[in-house]
Amino acid sequence: MVNSSVLQTNMTQVSAPFNKLLVYTRLTLILLIILGYCFFTCFITAILNVFFKTPKLRDSARYVLFAYMLVYDTYYLYSGFYLMLASINELHVPVLFCFLLYCLSSIAFNVTPYSLAAMAVEQYVAICHPLRHAELCTTYRAHVIITAICSFMTIPCVVELFVMLSSKRNILNLYTVCRQALLVVNPAQYVIRSVNLILCFSSVGLVILVTYVKIMVVAHKISSGSSSASKAGKTVMLHAFQLLMCMVSLLSNITESFQVKQVELLPFYIFFFFNCVPRFLSPVIYGFRDETLRKHIQMSLIHISHKFPL
Repeated sequence: MVNSSVLQTNMTQVSAPFNKLLVYTRLTLILLIILGYCFFTCFITAILNVFFKTPKLRDSARYVLFAYMLVYDTYYLYSGFYLMLASINELHVPVLFCFLLYCLSSIAFNVTPYSLAAMAVEQYVAICHPLRHAELCTTYRAHVIITAICSFMTIPCVVELFVMLSSKRNILNLYTVCRQALLVVNPAQYVIRSVNLILCFSSVGLVILVTYVKIMVVAHKISSGSSSASKAGKTVMLHAFQLLMCMVSLLSNITESFQVKQVELLPFYIFFFFNCVPRFLSPVIYGFRDETLRKHIQMSLIHISHKFPL
């Protein structure tokens, strides 16, 4: 009995500093995520400010699509952060509210790859059909494309809702911890989600591949390394890299396979590295690589520095 009491006391003494270390580590990770969000929000705000104040950008279908992508990425990150905290702290919410959050987050997630495909097609038209570029790639069509993407992405959510209601009629009256896995009441929901993701990334990947090949064929015919076709090809490859980073975000679903209490810090690590970092880097890389955007951002920063001198 004495040895048992001593052992229990030693375990308590060891676990107390360990628990403190977990708390401090969790707070550090949350602080890093918040700092990343602040930087991301400031950068997005600066780009959108340049976009709305520059008629040349507002009248370009490419930058309209990019602006929409930034807005939906921002919503996706903030909704994802809320869902992660609610899940870790086991906050019980109505199933309908959780399902709506999940659907809106899913739509925002899928807007980015489809927008990348539309931007790749715009580059293809600009290089391979320059005489029809002004006719085909208008800002009105860019708005219509985004509206069509959002409308199309609501279909899997509506189908999944009908599947849930057909399997369990009173499910919308229940409360649950807001995790994707806990919303599944029928195996058909996994099929719907898988088909949606496979269709999204395979179709977008195919569009980017085809447009890149066709643009590079034109660049080879021109035989100029500094030609606009060669630059467009590099831009399409950048879209492929952005698509790859979107796919990395899918790895955040790994957290659904673990009990949060057993692996406390794993959701924070996975959410930060697989959800936040790709979405932070993608617009930053594209924003600074694009010559027009970079020039206007630099001019905006110079204007701010003159307006608020140190």
